[in-house]
Amino acid sequence: MHLILLSGGSGKRLWPLSNDSRSKQFLKLLPSDNKLNRPISMLQRTWQQLQKANLSGSTVVSTSKSQIDMIHNQIGTSVPLVIEPCRRDTYPAIALSSLYLYSVESVTEDEIVVVMPVDAYVEDEFFQYVRTLEEILQDSEADLALIGINPTFPSEKYGYIVPSEFNKPEQNKKYQAVRCFKEKPTYGQAKQLISEGGLWNSGVFAFKLDYILNHLKERALALSYADLLQTYSHLPARSFDYEIVENTKRIVVVTYNGEWKDLGTWNTLTEEMDASIIGKGIMSSDCKNIHIINELDIPVSVLGLSDLIVAVSPDGILVSDKQESPRVKEIANQFENRPMYEERRWGWYRVLDFTKSNETQEVLTRRIGVTAGKNLSYHKHDHRSEVWTIINGKGLFVLDGEILEIQEGNVLHIPAGALHGLKAITDLEFIEVQAGTELIEEDIVRIFMKWEDIEAFVKNSK
Repeated sequence: MHLILLSGGSGKRLWPLSNDSRSKQFLKLLPSDNKLNRPISMLQRTWQQLQKANLSGSTVVSTSKSQIDMIHNQIGTSVPLVIEPCRRDTYPAIALSSLYLYSVESVTEDEIVVVMPVDAYVEDEFFQYVRTLEEILQDSEADLALIGINPTFPSEKYGYIVPSEFNKPEQNKKYQAVRCFKEKPTYGQAKQLISEGGLWNSGVFAFKLDYILNHLKERALALSYADLLQTYSHLPARSFDYEIVENTKRIVVVTYNGEWKDLGTWNTLTEEMDASIIGKGIMSSDCKNIHIINELDIPVSVLGLSDLIVAVSPDGILVSDKQESPRVKEIANQFENRPMYEERRWGWYRVLDFTKSNETQEVLTRRIGVTAGKNLSYHKHDHRSEVWTIINGKGLFVLDGEILEIQEGNVLHIPAGALHGLKAITDLEFIEVQAGTELIEEDIVRIFMKWEDIEAFVKNSK
């Protein structure tokens, strides 16, 4: 059995911490079950659960270019990634990942593939149900096998799976045939669906690899990973549910009775946090049901209030009644600024200031953290100069073929066009001031060399 873990989307519902570069699955707010005693992200939690269930070794992650560094930063660089050339919804993403398994990993057509979202909040037991999908698919001879969640209330937010009437699972069977689906019903419809045995759709399903391959053949689409990459932008931007699931006749569902949550809003996410304050914050003793999440170095204080989420990041500040927090989508789209905080494979950065002094000249100031043992790539910029001021830690700095040891207090001047890079010996932080005419990601020319190769190159060139 092979797993495709879907990691996509852009961040709006958990603004201001989430943004176009940092989706909700990367926010480190959930309690960790290891000895580090540091908050972890939804991605890290799901990956730990896959490791416990011995499923991580057969998992690939489907994602976009903008998320590569964050995935590497949080769960390591050894995880196979299937990178979408552009965002095209879940059907193209799953098709591309399936062809990766088939033509790159040489997975045979009769093997079972399970697809699941990266941000499912479930107990460890859930992954044993994931394991059963292989047996259920083979036993039922269905085309798709799904996991449905036994609903605890009539929710209008979730999609529903409705089993066939009078087709309750027998004692020796763990599944039911599926009659129909209903997406986000009204409250009254949800109550009716539950009375008919309706289940919340978890977004987890399984199929034999040849089922997707045959679907691609019928539509005369590419059948190799490399070819589909070339034509990816021409695929229909449709969800897997609309393109495949709703057009499949033979579908079965297994019912999961344990805890399952969509942590897509501040009110649901804070229910699972074990700390009421993350970052610099204080609240008076008469505050009730308050959560402060502060990514800045300035203190945040709350006095005499209840039922609030206070979220502070370089992208903005949100103060909201918890029950009204899903409405943050209404305002998040009004802010089109560049993301002010990002995680990268080597660490993180936070934008401190951006100014435009005239029609062409721009100045951008960032605080950058590089994890011990990690390094920035060897690269140059054609349209900007930089000044780095080391504020914490030790490392090695290379500039046009010269390597220097650096530490707190050093100021490094990098002219436009100069090749430069950095390796952190200890956790290292510095303030970077960029000045130029095009302060954009595209103004980076990378020399793809490992740090050891850079050191050898510098040594041999002397």
